[in-house]
Amino acid sequence: MSEKTEKLRVDKWLWHARFFKTRSLAAARVKAGAVRINATATQKTSSMVAAGDVLTFAQGDHIRVIQIAALGERRGPAPEAQALYTDLSPPQPHKEDKQPANPGFDGKGRPTKKDRRTLDLSKARHLE
Repeated sequence: MSEKTEKLRVDKWLWHARFFKTRSLAAARVKAGAVRINATATQKTSSMVAAGDVLTFAQGDHIRVIQIAALGERRGPAPEAQALYTDLSPPQPHKEDKQPANPGFDGKGRPTKKDRRTLDLSKARHLE
């Protein structure tokens, strides 16, 4: 006889692993077709996942690729939730790699008079 493989609903697993704040938010993302299980799009919240499956979904402005390492029995603390998966996502760019919104002021402390003049000039050029 074959062994019974433990499985869990995809919305429940996403909630256990703390990718979504509530189970209903996870279910809504699955129903919208925004979650892929092993590269197959699904819209059923009752889809079952097991250890070794790969989930792909958008979280914020990042694409997450997650391999399930274990099924959780409860929604526990963050370290327990992080043990449930392996993150296969490509590294995200750091915030300091982005260009500052205002080129004349770095945003640290109060701007000097020279910084304010530069900001005023850049704003005037955008309005033209």
